[in-house]
Amino acid sequence: MEFLTNPVDWWIQPFISNGFMRNALWAGLLTALTTSVVGTWVVLRGMSFLGDALAHGVLPGVAIAFLVGVDTTVGALVAALVMVGGINLIRAHSPLPEDTSIGVLFVGFLALVVVIMSSRSGSWIGDLNRFLFGSIIAIDNRDLIRQGVAALVSVFGVAMFYRAFLVMTFDETQARLLGLRPRLAHAVLLALISVAVVASLKAVGNLLVFAFLIAPPATGTLLVRRVPLIMATALGLGTVAVVIGLLVSFHYGAAAGASMALVAVVIFLAVLTARALSDLRAGRHQTALS
Repeated sequence: MEFLTNPVDWWIQPFISNGFMRNALWAGLLTALTTSVVGTWVVLRGMSFLGDALAHGVLPGVAIAFLVGVDTTVGALVAALVMVGGINLIRAHSPLPEDTSIGVLFVGFLALVVVIMSSRSGSWIGDLNRFLFGSIIAIDNRDLIRQGVAALVSVFGVAMFYRAFLVMTFDETQARLLGLRPRLAHAVLLALISVAVVASLKAVGNLLVFAFLIAPPATGTLLVRRVPLIMATALGLGTVAVVIGLLVSFHYGAAAGASMALVAVVIFLAVLTARALSDLRAGRHQTALS
């Protein structure tokens, strides 16, 4: 219970005394910002499967970048954009539902990365783990600059296409009639999801970025209704998850990315449970009055 009995040493001192913790905090906050503004639309439009597919679809790009000696971030971004292009191409020319094309590409990309990884001796696979599970304590200034640029791109893109995203969420036909170019807006949203996923890889990892993309925005939808408020709430909850997750990792030696993702999910479950109990209590009160 040191976090209660000695709050300064538990909550504040780790960030004051350790430069890597300060870098990790900034990286986590930028991750929370990027995934909150983009993830809100993922949740509202029911695109969770797509977000998960993109989060895992970047792995072939990372693996190929390892093999040819290219920056793995570039490889991840190229793989994500290729997957986005494939989804849009199949969506435009196939009578099948969109989730079918996503599923096919998802499986294909995962199979490709397994083939690439199994064809090697495996000596470099350990380095790949930081992209699977994150390495936020190894964040440097160059990584922070990249994340800052990604956050600016995400915020700017959402602001520019806000009206189109909003109308499309409720009625894509109406968006088309209003001249909002829903196909272009959909492609932009896919690109923004790709940017959010790739920018967050080093902070929380490929396997855990989905938690930040979904959990805080989903929690926000349980608490507020207006889209800007959902984004702001998601950012606040994501910030809480980052701070608590980093401190748990620091004090107890747990994995930082997993700790942050777990806190984000626990917050969602706590809010969902509280809301369910509140609705149950309100229903019983209404029944008693009637």
